[in-house]
Amino acid sequence: MKIAVTYEDGSIFQHFGHTEYFKVYEVTDGKIVSSEIVSTNGSGHGALAGVLVSLGVEVLICGGIGGGARNALALAGIQLFGGVSGNADKAVEAFLDGTLSYNPDENCNHHGHGENHGGDCGSHGCGHHTCG
Repeated sequence: MKIAVTYEDGSIFQHFGHTEYFKVYEVTDGKIVSSEIVSTNGSGHGALAGVLVSLGVEVLICGGIGGGARNALALAGIQLFGGVSGNADKAVEAFLDGTLSYNPDENCNHHGHGENHGGDCGSHGCGHHTCG
């Protein structure tokens, strides 16, 4: 099985549609046997599902994620665990041992609120909504 995590500096990147890297874990018999950091090559939002499919990913762990990307992942048959933050390696270990805390309804829903976010999800800190 392959598990991907939106990735930045060891942590789960909090805006799926803007992630520049995935850390992809190869899992055999419930254990991580290898991992690699993979560039998204500038793909964004729903197109990222295609990147994950080409890598053979079955599970995605991420922070905030919008509706279009959710739909693209569902159509690709990729199981989604959103609303996760913290260390990427620890999140995958928690997933494997059945203790991963996630939010099945997590959305990156700040778009269109009239605030100037500069396109960087999570940096605004306005407290009116969440990105993961």
